[in-house]
Amino acid sequence: MKEILKNIAGVIGLGVILTSCSYDNYEEPKLTLEGTLVYQGEPIGVSYNDVYMELWEQGWQRLGSISVAVDQDGTFSSQLFAGEYKLIIPGNQGPFRKIANPESGNDTIPINLSGSQLMEIEVLPYYMIRSLNISGGSDKVEAAFSLEKIITDVNAKDIQEVFLYVSKTSFVDGRTSIANTRIGGSDLTDLSNISLSVNVPARVPTQDYAFARIGVRIQGVEDMIFSDIVKVDL
Repeated sequence: MKEILKNIAGVIGLGVILTSCSYDNYEEPKLTLEGTLVYQGEPIGVSYNDVYMELWEQGWQRLGSISVAVDQDGTFSSQLFAGEYKLIIPGNQGPFRKIANPESGNDTIPINLSGSQLMEIEVLPYYMIRSLNISGGSDKVEAAFSLEKIITDVNAKDIQEVFLYVSKTSFVDGRTSIANTRIGGSDLTDLSNISLSVNVPARVPTQDYAFARIGVRIQGVEDMIFSDIVKVDL
């Protein structure tokens, strides 16, 4: 009996080894799907690792979706196999409204990936940051800009607050800032002329520059819309 069990164990062990080898030899995805979230060709800035999209491969829905993170500048990238996919932006993601895709007739974007592909995904933001000017000096950062209200129909939303964030690195939002200041939406009297300034504390180790950007929080919307990141001298 022990000999029989030993033989069975050997067969099982061989199966595990062969399975492991098959996994080791599994081909990696080689095609790149990359692109940018845009409004009329302008990238939509967001906070790092906060906004996600979902890719569903046709015929494999039960295995779940592939999560695709949107970078700070609105770009995204994913390594995939050739095939047919559906790209979905979940309803609670992004400081914008989705636009119906002409091919699907809804907000699902069909993708037939036979080679690496570059795409732009058009969305409709609630606001856009315009005429941005961020400058620094004497351990202080100043910003002047305007806000354009894009959605003005029944889906329009008010501004909750506006921030100026300053960070030691090029990752700039409320989680990384070493200095920030805000103005409440109710205190914005003129969206065409907004100014913010903040003093930057001493940096250890010493650093004579920083990175800054504007962030706008919209009432009832989880994700903020951000400006470009600007490197400033201090």
